[in-house]
Amino acid sequence: MDVVYPVCCGIDVHQARLTACLRRVQEDGHVTKDVQEFATTYPALLILLDWLIAQHCPVVALESTGVYWKPVYHVLAGSLEVLVGNAQDMQQRPGRKTDKADARWIAELLAHGLIRPSFVPPPAISALRDLTRTRVALVQTRSQAKNRVHKVLEDTNVKVASVVTDLFGVSGRRMLAALIAGERDPQALAGLALGRLRRKLPQLEVALTGQFTHHHATIIQASLELVDLLNRQIADLDSQIGELVTPLEPQITQLDSIPGVDKIAARDILAEIGTEMSRFGSAARLASWAGVCPGNNESAGKRRRGKSRKGNRYIRRVLVQCAWAARKTPTYLGRTFRRLEVRLGGKKAAVAVAHKILVIVYHLLAEGTLYDEERYDRLQPRQEAQQRQRAIKVLERLGYHVNLERVA
Repeated sequence: MDVVYPVCCGIDVHQARLTACLRRVQEDGHVTKDVQEFATTYPALLILLDWLIAQHCPVVALESTGVYWKPVYHVLAGSLEVLVGNAQDMQQRPGRKTDKADARWIAELLAHGLIRPSFVPPPAISALRDLTRTRVALVQTRSQAKNRVHKVLEDTNVKVASVVTDLFGVSGRRMLAALIAGERDPQALAGLALGRLRRKLPQLEVALTGQFTHHHATIIQASLELVDLLNRQIADLDSQIGELVTPLEPQITQLDSIPGVDKIAARDILAEIGTEMSRFGSAARLASWAGVCPGNNESAGKRRRGKSRKGNRYIRRVLVQCAWAARKTPTYLGRTFRRLEVRLGGKKAAVAVAHKILVIVYHLLAEGTLYDEERYDRLQPRQEAQQRQRAIKVLERLGYHVNLERVA
């Protein structure tokens, strides 16, 4: 096997320490391996960088294990070529699992060009990705806090959530505040309703009659304070995200033209994949990286149903949400979702349409164009043949003899 890198370094990274193996091919063809251990603190990583530069090592490879690879990458990437590989693709042979053996194995794979580098976004996209992922976590925490309020109210027999559409709107918050303050009169509580909700005063009086106690008030107050704090934090994140996505407005406009994709979803998609599609190579590779492509399961010439692989769960979540939104539209994506839903069910249809959305995203960003319904709403030759044969069989079953002639 040909040597791609005569001098290279494989690094096995852990939380507190790392093991580096410098592999060098001498002029006489002899291979030497120098194994060193370093701490993962910033000063120690600078020493590692100086050592690699002194040894004239141009390229380094390491596994993408958790977040431990990031400090090493940030220190080395400015001066060396750093390849971050999938740990599953770089596993050592069974029975040879030590840190030094892992570092030697990574160096050997790198020397022969057997490491497929993972996608590492540029700094601007990486910062946007951190903010959008943090926002998702905060929104999920806020939903948990709101669900906790609903759960406590059910425990008190207060059924106000069955009458009030938004318990955390203005009217709902006024009633909750009164309950926490000690008000128990259903008429007084119902009188706090505003706007169109006042049409439901009789239903509110019945729904607000329950067994609300002091410890219920304590739990709900803590949950409401957490909701208010999260609202402020999410608003701050939105302002910071808005500043970072200003240069990405053209790309957001492109993705916003896709049915089911709004500006927030477009922003989250760009935070995960960036704007440069050449790094992925093709739409199929992008879909495989995201984990929304069909799985392969074939044996003895028989193709079985395969599960989709694990990928980027953040972009998969956004794409599936967009697919459910597209389901309600009278577009190609909506019709595809409803057609697959009958045969596969809603969840599998959502993943299939998410795959199609990501393929469309790839082409729009690669070509710099907007979504064109006519481009995608065309039958493939196989689909056209299936529909033609289906129509012929229906007419023949009714007693007609069919002769086909294509209309110009």
